[in-house]
Amino acid sequence: MTKMSQTLYFSLLVIALCSLSEGIQRRYHYINMEKTWTEAQRYCRENYTDLATVNNINDMNELKKTVNNNQKVWIGLKRTGVYKWKWSLGDPVKYLNWETEPSNVTNNCTIMRNGKWLQQDCNVKSQFICYNDNSKSYIIITSDKTWSEAQSFCRQYHTDLTSVRNQTDNQLIHNIINDPHTSVWIGLFRDSWEWSDNTDSAFRYWRAHEPNNAGGSEDCADSIMTDNGEWFDTSCNLLMNFVCHEDELILIQKNLSWTEAVRYCRENHVDLVSVDSREIQLWVKAAVHQASTAEVWLGLRLSCSVGIWFWVNGEIACYQNWAPGNETAVDDCEREVRSGAVQSGGDHLWISLPESKQLNFICIRHD
Repeated sequence: MTKMSQTLYFSLLVIALCSLSEGIQRRYHYINMEKTWTEAQRYCRENYTDLATVNNINDMNELKKTVNNNQKVWIGLKRTGVYKWKWSLGDPVKYLNWETEPSNVTNNCTIMRNGKWLQQDCNVKSQFICYNDNSKSYIIITSDKTWSEAQSFCRQYHTDLTSVRNQTDNQLIHNIINDPHTSVWIGLFRDSWEWSDNTDSAFRYWRAHEPNNAGGSEDCADSIMTDNGEWFDTSCNLLMNFVCHEDELILIQKNLSWTEAVRYCRENHVDLVSVDSREIQLWVKAAVHQASTAEVWLGLRLSCSVGIWFWVNGEIACYQNWAPGNETAVDDCEREVRSGAVQSGGDHLWISLPESKQLNFICIRHD
């Protein structure tokens, strides 16, 4: 087999295998003790990692299976009073294209019209744009829904309401709408809720018409299993059971080569982390904040013979988060094997580095 045909064979293999990958699941612990939200937070931090964070619908399904009864439970979401714009899909907010700078304190959702963004009341009904991560495509839905109804529709049939990450995305969506007078929901919303562990997750699973801050003192979130696990805001002083989460990842603040890092993780934990989904990338972002090196090793290595990146768990790198040019930075591969690291600051993009470089690294704690 020639090198060209071998490369083509492995490229086809990548396409065949990428849809088969399954990432590790967040580990939740149901605690059958009644505590206030603050007491529950303290208990989780002392015994696990923190009160439960929920990054996406897969996490939410895992949490429901953990509770598995008619309970209502505290989760780690709390109102802060500081409103921030966020993407429903969880992308960092780095690009904005407002027609006029936001000033309305009650309009917390965003429509696009004629390529520009406007604040809008989330209960207004409008067409919307979904994003499908599998096909990397934008889908316009011409039925009118509220922002939360549109979000639920996109999550059920595609991936989520669309993010608009840059001017290129904005122009593509503008072209799809193809009407200067049509308004569509995009995934940008604003709220004042933050997770106890400071995870930058914009996933929300509120019951319709929640949060409503009844009485002006409902600053904590609970998940009620009789309502399919949907979330309600309630007084933080109520007593109820709760769910903790335990981090699957651990940052090791030792400076080792990539090969040494693999050996350390396998001897002391499970393995170097394989980041095979957006969810695991969020966990990595949370883990690297205390790193003492500018980059942190991931379980990612380049096969020089076919030019394909593999994870140490044996999977091909399907989900990717490369800094520009790094995925194809293979010029020195024959001289020194290249491995993958993540930036410990900035946008937490992946970097191709010689495997001999000495870095902190992230291990998986559990199978």
